[in-house]
Amino acid sequence: MPLPFLTADRAFDTADDVALPHDDRDRWRRPYRPGPWRVGTAAILLLLASFVLFAAAIIAATASVSSAGVVFALALVVIVWALRLLRMGTWVSARGLRQVSLFSTRTTPWAQVVTVRTVQQPVRWLGLPRTVQGQALLLARRGRSAEALLPLLTSHNADFLGREPAFDRAADSVEVWADEYRRD
Repeated sequence: MPLPFLTADRAFDTADDVALPHDDRDRWRRPYRPGPWRVGTAAILLLLASFVLFAAAIIAATASVSSAGVVFALALVVIVWALRLLRMGTWVSARGLRQVSLFSTRTTPWAQVVTVRTVQQPVRWLGLPRTVQGQALLLARRGRSAEALLPLLTSHNADFLGREPAFDRAADSVEVWADEYRRD
């Protein structure tokens, strides 16, 4: 029985990431795959949560239920944190552009988008305070100052660190979505 999704002859990083004709353009979609740093961090957090859940089960069997409940709640917080980490990024649809961060989500309708462009500038490395020279996809919104350009993607964030072609494809894809829907 052939399993084409598990075989090595299927190319995973191809440039033909075009939407299929039956795809719904009103659904929110991320125009790129989550990067290995983001997925690896979430996997480590989920592994940690499994140990904490195991500890909650042991505490529930040997100690008070209230202390087990606290440890169980801690495990749920770690699970939600890992899932939110996987959800972070830039999402597009026919309604607008959505930037999901760890604690907030900001949606910009296409009518408010002035430009989406890629520039060379210092960017934060993996979201840490250290900056390196890289590329950023900037969003200029209507009614905002030119200094308040919002970086949607950077070449050194958790999705694109060490994956320059993936950043270029994602930036081009978001720019195409912006060009297509700003005109309407």
